[in-house]
Amino acid sequence: MTMRMRTRMNKIIMDIKNLDEAPSFITKDGSEIRELLAHRNSVIRNQSLAEARLPVGASTQEHYHVKTEEIYYITHGTGRMRIEGETRGVKTGDAIAIPPGCKHKLWNAGNEPLRLLCCCAPAYEHDDTVITENEP
Repeated sequence: MTMRMRTRMNKIIMDIKNLDEAPSFITKDGSEIRELLAHRNSVIRNQSLAEARLPVGASTQEHYHVKTEEIYYITHGTGRMRIEGETRGVKTGDAIAIPPGCKHKLWNAGNEPLRLLCCCAPAYEHDDTVITENEP
């Protein structure tokens, strides 16, 4: 359910989005995401929050963001994360910091869809994503 509460001056003070109602789209790196809050759909202006999903055996294309820093928070499944050549296993409950300009790639290494929350500041934009490999 999308909920917006307004003050007497018609200014939005509460903006609530539900994941089940967020439309999905494919990012430049090949991830399927559902953007919950960003400047495109809410009162948020300087960051974004989305859920990403990687099917079993899938991966993102290695990429970096020129301006955006990201936080990935794994909510379901297991995977492998590579940042600037260092690779580690990741699992439910892990939070991963990705500074701007750092090449990164995520693989689903489990037997269920890998699901994660992606926090981006500033908000995710295709134009800020630079792909550094040809195949996912």
